[in-house]
Amino acid sequence: MAISVHEAEEWVKGYQKAWLSNDPRDIRSLFAEEAIYYSEPYAKPQRGPQAIADDWIARKDEPDDWTFEFDVVATSGDLAFVRGLTTYKEPPRIYHNLWMIRMDQTGKCAEFTEWWMETDKPAPQTT
Repeated sequence: MAISVHEAEEWVKGYQKAWLSNDPRDIRSLFAEEAIYYSEPYAKPQRGPQAIADDWIARKDEPDDWTFEFDVVATSGDLAFVRGLTTYKEPPRIYHNLWMIRMDQTGKCAEFTEWWMETDKPAPQTT
């Protein structure tokens, strides 16, 4: 499946919805049955929608504690690359994110890898 920028944006919006709700159904609905989720590139991944949801809930963020901005940088075949900026209120901190999202034929995520870097600087403005 070749993923379009629009399809990637819609998937990320679904991810944001799940992040806000912390509802296991919303989380599971994003991922294919054999999905692999790396919260860091070389960490042990969570495998399958239920394990992903369980891990997510175990380390969940509260909905009013963060904001997230994103841009789909590129798509190539079944891959989407997303640049994000996550800002937390308490304690105050900023993370720059790069997500690699591999989609399956149904439009669900088959593999998710996140790279993140904590910083005290907001995202640079692009012209």
